[in-house]
Amino acid sequence: MKKSWDNPIEHAMPSSTRVPASVQIDNVTVAPATALAPMAGVTDTVFRRFIRNASVFSRTPQPDAARLDSETWEADAVDRQITNQASGCGLIMTEFTSADGLARMRESKRKRYLTFYDDEHPIAAQLFGSNPATLADAARIVQDTGFDIVDLNLGCPAKRVVSCNGGSGLLRDLPTIGEIFKSVRAAVTIPFTVKFRLGWNDNHIVCVPLAKLAEDSGLNAVSLHARTREQGYTGQARWHHIAEVKDAVKIPVIGNGDVRTPEDACALIAKTGCDAVMIGRAAPANPWIFRQIAQYTATGRYDTPTEEDRHRMIRTYFEMLLAEALPEAPGKMKQFASWFTHGVRGGAALRKSIYEAKSGPAILDAVDHFFSRELAGLPVADAIDPGDPLPSLVEG
Repeated sequence: MKKSWDNPIEHAMPSSTRVPASVQIDNVTVAPATALAPMAGVTDTVFRRFIRNASVFSRTPQPDAARLDSETWEADAVDRQITNQASGCGLIMTEFTSADGLARMRESKRKRYLTFYDDEHPIAAQLFGSNPATLADAARIVQDTGFDIVDLNLGCPAKRVVSCNGGSGLLRDLPTIGEIFKSVRAAVTIPFTVKFRLGWNDNHIVCVPLAKLAEDSGLNAVSLHARTREQGYTGQARWHHIAEVKDAVKIPVIGNGDVRTPEDACALIAKTGCDAVMIGRAAPANPWIFRQIAQYTATGRYDTPTEEDRHRMIRTYFEMLLAEALPEAPGKMKQFASWFTHGVRGGAALRKSIYEAKSGPAILDAVDHFFSRELAGLPVADAIDPGDPLPSLVEG
């Protein structure tokens, strides 16, 4: 996935429109009405729990406990508005998973792909594939595992997925999509949703008929990334198509594409009337995005992270990775360092020390050393660092 945006539109803060407090997907309440998009190599259980529980701003104790100043009151107001979790992300989703692989693999191996914890609810498992019977079998596994929602991936533009007629490759074959909808819907009782793109290319825009097909087939919500498969992650997301889908169906519509800030989230709701906002590539670069949206919804303003917040955020996520005792933890820490240090003063020096570290604990030491100097006012770099090119990822 391309991590930068092409000439992003800067939206002004709307005067009245806010992200809805909740959206109902059949029997699942998503509150607030925000969702973390499925991203390969990113939205594993560690990152999902990090977004769900850890990405909050630091709190400074007040000198007079009996008196709440405006800042503390606003922070408390955010907490009162959030019902599912501290971060303000209403729905989280797994990395997209091959239905063929899931149906074939041993149960012990499935746990690696479908592991989640109690504090991740509500959570959706996303599947990709092209065989209706296989997808139905995989959906049953998802339901039996305890997921709240099963989601079908019709949006991934990656060649390796499209070459198997999965992801956005199926957008050229609505009849097969209809068979998949019918088969999966008959196989499970939990909510069934789909995430898709506008179409294969500008000459083949199918988002409205596809959304209608989903509704007619008994699906409970649709998510639209407002780009074609041919666009990939380039150009602008064309939000007017989300509005067209919203006008065409009665089931909830989740809008996705080019949401980088709370202003963007509110503008998407205002311009399209969609029921919820899904955020993908902005989340690894700004893990506070959901918190900021919730804070703006509750108070009309939002905070930006301090250097102390950044230190706590990086350390928390890295400690969570190490607690899983996974052999790939150091590599994952280095991968996320590119996102987490983007725009940090002296970020290049911090990344260099992280990349050169030989172990997880050594990476933590490098992070602590950097921020101890930064917070003490000692020199670490001359200017805000724009960051190295960020690592690619694929959104489902």
